[in-house]
Amino acid sequence: MFIVMVAAECAPVAKVGGLADVVFGLSREIEIRGHHVEIVLPKYDCMDYGQIWGLCVSYRDLWVPWFGGSVHCTVYFGFVHGRKCFFIEPHGSENFFNRGAFYGFADEPMRFAFFTKAALEFLFKSGKRPDVIHTHDWQTGLAPVLLYEIYKYHGMQDVRCCHTIHNFRHQGLSGQDVLFATGLGRPDYYMSPDRLRDDTHHASVNFTRAGIVYSNFVTTVSRHHAWEVRHTDFGNGLAHVLHVHQNKFGGIVNGLDYDYWNPDTDPWVARNYNASHLEPKYENKRALRERFWLRDGYKPIIAYVGRLDSQKGVHLIRHALYWALGNGCQFVLLGASPDGAIDHQFWELKRQLNDHPDCHLELRFDEHLAHLVYAGSDFVIVPSLYEPCGLTQLIGLRYGTVPIVRRVGGLADTVFDVAQYNGQGNGYSFDGIDPGSLESALVRAVGLWNHHPREFRKLIQTGMSQDFSWNRAGQDYVNIYEYIRHK
Repeated sequence: MFIVMVAAECAPVAKVGGLADVVFGLSREIEIRGHHVEIVLPKYDCMDYGQIWGLCVSYRDLWVPWFGGSVHCTVYFGFVHGRKCFFIEPHGSENFFNRGAFYGFADEPMRFAFFTKAALEFLFKSGKRPDVIHTHDWQTGLAPVLLYEIYKYHGMQDVRCCHTIHNFRHQGLSGQDVLFATGLGRPDYYMSPDRLRDDTHHASVNFTRAGIVYSNFVTTVSRHHAWEVRHTDFGNGLAHVLHVHQNKFGGIVNGLDYDYWNPDTDPWVARNYNASHLEPKYENKRALRERFWLRDGYKPIIAYVGRLDSQKGVHLIRHALYWALGNGCQFVLLGASPDGAIDHQFWELKRQLNDHPDCHLELRFDEHLAHLVYAGSDFVIVPSLYEPCGLTQLIGLRYGTVPIVRRVGGLADTVFDVAQYNGQGNGYSFDGIDPGSLESALVRAVGLWNHHPREFRKLIQTGMSQDFSWNRAGQDYVNIYEYIRHK
């Protein structure tokens, strides 16, 4: 099959979050299975151009219809760690992708509506006819609309579309002018409640809704989250349209890049190790203590790695820190907050605890340092209020660092509590959002570490032996592609 990924991000060249890792990892896995994959991205000025090999002009004069006129674009081609990537650079006065940042602008919907239109126009004009276009998140939600309302009448009638929603909080709302900009027009037609109209803001086009209604198949990033968004508030207003289209909706757990995240070959840890040779993990623990100026001693280290925002359960992260210090543990944190209030809160914590020998808060994000934190810690906490998939717990399992998670979204699909799975458990989970619920899991986890070291070692090895690579997810997506291309 020939698959084209259309997305706003791809690691490591244009990465803000997990979306970038998924686009890269899934593309590679599908290629490994013998299929041809190409990725179409915006050509941001702030990309990491050092990660692109052989960047050159592929299509010099792409004129993209826009608001009754057209915008001149150049399309570049380059390899990103072996992936075939096309980068679209518009030359219009709007300056869509030369702004020094990937996101954060008032005209965000128009920026990505233009990119989506340009991606379809590029496929059309260059003669590319993929079996499946795989689009990602709200930024590319209009692609299946454009495909089935415009481009299928120009020789692309056999192309199918799979749309993946990584985050239901961000849906992409725009005024009806986007319909005229992209050549769709006909607001009376598209603004009906069974098409693009947002269920709450009736004058707005909802890009995510567009992807759900028009795609041949819609996925989200874990099975449990697929249930949550249809039956709880996690759908953020899209539960009804998901129910209407439930026969083409499902959840597939994201994979983890097992080459990049591999304690046996990782260049950023103090000593390499694996499930059958665990002793060097404890040298990483010593190295982590030295790096963060923690005292040496017979204590477990509990870690938090990641963004500090309301979604991640910051009140529970704070509680875990104080619980750890009061119960014979050490606590380390690596992460930053985009929220000013939360950022201030954690800097205050850091000032208060700066000289504490059992605690270190590193209030920034450093990808290489994260590898040492995972390798050197005994536990990693993920107390998220919601978590569509999550990679933190998967990295923890890979590095023999036992996850303690709230049982939501992808966390429920990947962490199996030792109390419920009769020797097949790989971590600890809890349900509530109150400190008591978190404590119940912490008490059990640290109790095993303190009193049953052999069982704790077995728990580590169980987690390390499980496969959460892209292997299974890759096959699931190939099955979906085969299914929709024959519909």
